Amino acid sequence: ATDLGVLSNTLPGYYGLAPGSWAHWARVWGLDLDWVKGQFDSGSYEKKGDKDVHVMNTKGIPVSRWIDGVLEDKANIAQKDNVRAMIFWGHAPNSQTRGTEMKKAMEKLDMLVIVDPYPTVSAVMHDRTDGVYLLPAATQFETYGSVTASNRSIQWRDTVIDPLFESLPDHTIMYKLAKKLGFADQYTKNIEVKGEEPVIEDITREINSGMWTIGYTGQSPERLKTHQQNWGTFDFTSLKAEGGPADGDFYGMPWPSWGTPEMKHPGTPNLYDPSSPVADGGLTFRARFGVERDGVSLLADGSYSVGSDIKDGYPEFSADVLKKLGWWDDLTDDEKTLAEGKNWKTDLSGGIQRVAIKHGCAPFGNAKARAVVWTFPDPVPIHREPLYTTRRDLVEKYPTYEDRKSFWRLPTRYGSIQAKDYSNEFPIILTTGRLVEYEGGGDETRSNPWLAELQQDMFVEMHPRDANNAGVRDGDDVWVETPEGAKIKVKALVTRRVSSGVAFTPFHFGGHFQGKDLRDKYPAGADPFVLGEACNTAMTYGYDSVTQMQESKCSICRISKA
Repeated sequence: ATDLGVLSNTLPGYYGLAPGSWAHWARVWGLDLDWVKGQFDSGSYEKKGDKDVHVMNTKGIPVSRWIDGVLEDKANIAQKDNVRAMIFWGHAPNSQTRGTEMKKAMEKLDMLVIVDPYPTVSAVMHDRTDGVYLLPAATQFETYGSVTASNRSIQWRDTVIDPLFESLPDHTIMYKLAKKLGFADQYTKNIEVKGEEPVIEDITREINSGMWTIGYTGQSPERLKTHQQNWGTFDFTSLKAEGGPADGDFYGMPWPSWGTPEMKHPGTPNLYDPSSPVADGGLTFRARFGVERDGVSLLADGSYSVGSDIKDGYPEFSADVLKKLGWWDDLTDDEKTLAEGKNWKTDLSGGIQRVAIKHGCAPFGNAKARAVVWTFPDPVPIHREPLYTTRRDLVEKYPTYEDRKSFWRLPTRYGSIQAKDYSNEFPIILTTGRLVEYEGGGDETRSNPWLAELQQDMFVEMHPRDANNAGVRDGDDVWVETPEGAKIKVKALVTRRVSSGVAFTPFHFGGHFQGKDLRDKYPAGADPFVLGEACNTAMTYGYDSVTQMQESKCSICRISKA
């Protein structure tokens, strides 16, 4: 999902939000850049030095912080207004922290839309009676197209059954939304639409035509279908095809599959492996951070891919670099036209990448691995004690950050929370995690009778010492309470798998809220077999200092018999 730019701080392919990034994607989409700019709020809410930064070039509010986008005083938000409407698209709200505030935010919205094959907890945790819309989405078996795995491989899939009832595939819902918002023609400028369904092959080709940064460019629908139709020709260990129509390809052409589909780059099974030529799936470390830092060269020293014409480190490739190397005339005339003034990330012809690889080089350069991340608050990682901690002796030695006035458009608290000692009232560390039998928010897996049978109750694991001190026995109903005033009612699982002073809860449950069963609020026949408290109803405030990812691994609590 992050490859395709669903985060609020980047365009597809991790291009970021700089003016040049928008210019690149406007070219890919075939849209006038001024028209794209005109779709944004006209205000400027950040400064770079003394210059105002246009809102299209600033990070938006991430999904982890949408609650504050609704509830925070408008004067403290770096945008024109609070968040007024939310679309939860394939999103489990119970996988996010601060559930009691989330309920308030849901009830304050003008409109709440849930797009999912299942109603999800979004449909029941609020007490709204209007302004909520449940749109049934098709499952992966009811549509077709490309899907990307976490090993960067891309696979084509076919429709198994037609969408049931009123369900529609995501790309159709997106098109209908674009029509309602008045920009469907721009949205599908490169994409054929049959009825109200955009053609998936055209969507994949548009992705291929723009995502040069990560080499999500060589995996055309035709190549992906060839892999799908010739599974038996791929070796299970190396993932490489041995003969047949896809001979030499790695299954799914894991990105980067450099250049255009016509280049037939096989994909890169292991990142940063210089023992193979780049043309065969080898790679160097990326020269992303420049060529020098504090007088020290960042380029590789004596290390290069097998077959490289440059026997040392080198910077990212651009039109100027090709000219300096004398490789410019390796481009065709058509490639020269598109590559002039561009680099390997913005050359829509793919020629710069093709020529670099022809000479055995990685388009993104050849550098050292970066161990000191000077753009992070802590360039070298150090321990910082969690905001809520039972170890007050560690706070002075390992303090958190100071509060930030504006970060991803919102104020973010750090030190002001950590300054207060809650450890006497809440003496147990609370952490959360996954179960094998359930996935994500659990609405789908808890609706499966075979999986639901395996774990029928939401629970908290606690050590026998803590259970005995609280007068709790295995299987008892208990309250788990946290410092921000939330509490959940769950089963006690007394076990030595956790240490004394630590409690664990899984995060796949929902449908109960602070002791109340909400089953009667689900649409008829749509409630999962198993309901339970969401542990994140009780998980407390806290956000990563770089990504704004929520703190779901460390808080504190007290546990008492219900």
